[in-house]
Amino acid sequence: MTLLSLSRSVIYEQIRAGRLRTVRQGRTRLVPDAAITAYVTLLEHETQKGGTR
Repeated sequence: MTLLSLSRSVIYEQIRAGRLRTVRQGRTRLVPDAAITAYVTLLEHETQKGGTR
């Protein structure tokens, strides 16, 4: 949440939408560094697509 500056509810919304990948260890949900990088890259691509319209 801190790295992405997003609220907990937005993070879970992105996870449910399949936009942010997580792994589970027991009852804990973890977001790997690579998943955060991929999510930011996804946002960058969406921004670039939106800017060309």
